[in-house]
Amino acid sequence: MEVTEDRRRLTLRMTVLRVGVAVAFGALAIGFWSLQVAQHERYLEMAENNHQRTRALRAPRGVLFDRNGKMLVENRRSFNVSIIREHTRDLDRTMRLLAEVAQIDPASIRDTVKRHLGEPVYQPILVIEDASLAQVAAITARGLDFELPDVLVEEVHMRQYPTDALAAHLFGYVGQASGAQVRSGASAGAVVGQSGVERTYNTLLKGQDGERHVVVNSLGREIRTLDEVPPTEGRRVQLTIDYDLQKATEDGFRHAGFNGAVVVMNPSTGEILSFVSLPGYDPNSFASGIDRATWEALNTDELRPLQNRAIQGRYSPGSTFKLVVATAALEEGLIEPDHVINCAGGASFFGRYFQCHLRGGHGALDLRHAIEKSCNVYFYTLGNMLGVDKIHEWSEKLGLVGLTGIDLPNEQESIVPSTAWKRETTGERWYPGETISVSIGQGQVSVTPVSMAVMIAAIANGGTRVTPHVIRAVDDGGGWKMATPPVVAERVAFRPETLSALHDGLWMAVNASGTATRARIPGRDVAGKTGTAQVISNQGRLAARGSGRDLRDHGWFVFFAPKENPQIAGVIFGEHNEHGYLGAPIAKHVIETYFAKQEHQPLPTLDAAPAPDMAPERDPDSILFVDSSPIEGAAPTAGTF
Repeated sequence: MEVTEDRRRLTLRMTVLRVGVAVAFGALAIGFWSLQVAQHERYLEMAENNHQRTRALRAPRGVLFDRNGKMLVENRRSFNVSIIREHTRDLDRTMRLLAEVAQIDPASIRDTVKRHLGEPVYQPILVIEDASLAQVAAITARGLDFELPDVLVEEVHMRQYPTDALAAHLFGYVGQASGAQVRSGASAGAVVGQSGVERTYNTLLKGQDGERHVVVNSLGREIRTLDEVPPTEGRRVQLTIDYDLQKATEDGFRHAGFNGAVVVMNPSTGEILSFVSLPGYDPNSFASGIDRATWEALNTDELRPLQNRAIQGRYSPGSTFKLVVATAALEEGLIEPDHVINCAGGASFFGRYFQCHLRGGHGALDLRHAIEKSCNVYFYTLGNMLGVDKIHEWSEKLGLVGLTGIDLPNEQESIVPSTAWKRETTGERWYPGETISVSIGQGQVSVTPVSMAVMIAAIANGGTRVTPHVIRAVDDGGGWKMATPPVVAERVAFRPETLSALHDGLWMAVNASGTATRARIPGRDVAGKTGTAQVISNQGRLAARGSGRDLRDHGWFVFFAPKENPQIAGVIFGEHNEHGYLGAPIAKHVIETYFAKQEHQPLPTLDAAPAPDMAPERDPDSILFVDSSPIEGAAPTAGTF
């Protein structure tokens, strides 16, 4: 009985074993069939890819030209060195050996690789940009000895900017695509525009990358090329900038010895002829891969060389703002050009006394002479008649509120206050006394140099607010095609009386006995207006004494020429240059250069040394407020020019 039972158990076990073996072999057979038959094509392709690679061929960026066809920004041959982790057996050894061969700091390579460890292993990590010929030779030699088979040396096109940093903020710079740019569609490792024209028109300039399919051996070394799709160079772009005017402007600033911003344009079209922000920087440092020390130095520099002052700096415009107040008063019909106001050296508004820059006063003045002499009392009175909301309205019509729409990135909005603006930003009501300081471009008025250029262009052309722009034409391979002109932002046809009074007053400021005689050019009928603006109130200046801050005044000069049918207009902003009239010689040099080119004459040169300071003891465009506690109807204001 027991033997029979044991025999049954043994038979059951053998049956289970046979079934298990059969199932296992069946599973193996199905697996082999799936791998060798069903998925044959897939694994064959994967095997082929073990010795085929696709190399990206970077497209050269499009070249930039000035309006006359002079090349401004081009490309040069360069070499990049990358590590391909897919071919690396010992990444630490590769980094150490590469640093030794290239004679660079190993830490810089390690830091670069560390930042890219999250990327696919087949994607090369760029570790040396713009490698020297000596580095390329040394790395290539080690590669031939099979010591660095995982290091790739590629010939690329590197951006080449003017060596004197000409128009640095206009051109901008390029760099590897950031994480945000990659997520927005840029390919990893691609060189894209990061600021200026390079960024705004990156789509036009970047071109189309090509690719090369190659066969590699087990060590990753290329054996032969299967096929190649060549890259397509980016489009050539012609800017509105005139190289000679740009150089004349920057030379004028360096000759004067201060920093600031300039925007010079054609007042009828908005084409920018010269665009300057100083201090500048060298965009070539970015093109070749900026090192950490240089980047930190640029970002910690107290002069902020990376800030584009022309479109990002906001400053009180000082007496140049009087042109807006004059325009508003004339166009609103509050006064006629012959309206006379008596200046006795100051005036009281809302229980507070506001001085004029001429202690004895200017006496009786009409509007033309008030512009010529920059009489503060005259414009205090007009501002009080208008009210802040009308001043705001006309500031917006002339381009001094919000953005100008210039085709450059990161423009800041200009601010001219209104009752609604103050209520929304501070929750407080507007004090009528605040309008007095606004009427001469102080208080809460804060504008960019480019918006001031738009304002003076509108006054020059008779009331049309143009949109400033820096692109003129694009060549897509079939020749130059003019870029679509920007839409006119605002058109207000000035009354003939308004236009005549404004142009006469501005002409007198330069050519009679006004504040801007340093811009006078015989036969050119230059018209202009100076402005000097305090950066802090008198009380604030005393409190900040010894702080190390630069509290010197800013200076402005707006201009156009000739008086009749103006061809050129612009703004000179001097940061902490103390006097608005110091910008007039720069404008003079730019205007002389412009007309010399128009008439095919030799270009003017600057004197070896700045002209002696013929300034009076006090700036003829300035005003020092008597600091006092605000009373009903008046609000605290800064001492202002």
